[in-house]
Amino acid sequence: MFKALARWLKAIGYLLTGQLDSARRTLDTNPHVVRAKYDAIVQEKTGRIQQYKQAVAGLIAQQENKIAKVKALTGEVKKLEDLKAGAMAKAKQRVSTLQAAGRSKEDIQHDEDYMKCLTAFNDFSSTLAEKQARIDELEADVSDYGNRIKEHKVQLQQLVREIDKIKAESTDAVADIITARQEKEIADAFSGIAEDGTEKELQRMRELRQEVKAEARVSQELAGTDTRAQEADFLEYARKSTASNEFDALVGLSADADKTAQEPEAKTTQKASALPE
Repeated sequence: MFKALARWLKAIGYLLTGQLDSARRTLDTNPHVVRAKYDAIVQEKTGRIQQYKQAVAGLIAQQENKIAKVKALTGEVKKLEDLKAGAMAKAKQRVSTLQAAGRSKEDIQHDEDYMKCLTAFNDFSSTLAEKQARIDELEADVSDYGNRIKEHKVQLQQLVREIDKIKAESTDAVADIITARQEKEIADAFSGIAEDGTEKELQRMRELRQEVKAEARVSQELAGTDTRAQEADFLEYARKSTASNEFDALVGLSADADKTAQEPEAKTTQKASALPE
């Protein structure tokens, strides 16, 4: 019993699923629904493109920030190079002065002013190397951002063209569905498959008319009204025939009148033949 009930419930489920699928297909092929679905797809893709644009704009902002850092570091590098050159020039001047005074190399290297110039030169050189390395790193990042931004721009252009194609496809799809539906209705009408409501109504009215006439005929037969109508027709015909015969007799057109008129003539002829010659 439980198995039979389970099979029955499953069959009902299949029936409902089939009906839902059929209803869904009917809705899916409706031109208004098709246009609405295409509009929803276009709207969704447009939203994604907008998000994509924002992401690309973020990359561009980062690229610009790195470019600004490169410019700032380039200015610092130029300043360090000037400072380095100044320390070198001052050190040369101090060495020349000490050499003119007859100081030895070791004395010159231990000279306080010379050592200051040497320390500054070394600091400027190390700082300059660090900043130059940072500039190289930033320039590589800027170049990488530039290549990525170009690729994203190309993809954005493709997505925009795809949306334009979808919009055109929407119009074509709606037109194709309407045309196909009309062609199907025409073909079904010619093949007798189409369900024409007016034709069914006309056929139903014809059948109803025949049924009403048949019911009236049966009712007449059961009530004897058709027999009475025939008898009345016969009586009317007899009355008219009798009246016509009486009128013909009065005017001398009936067969009896012709016979009566011929009898005197016959008697006169007999009398004339009986006379002696």
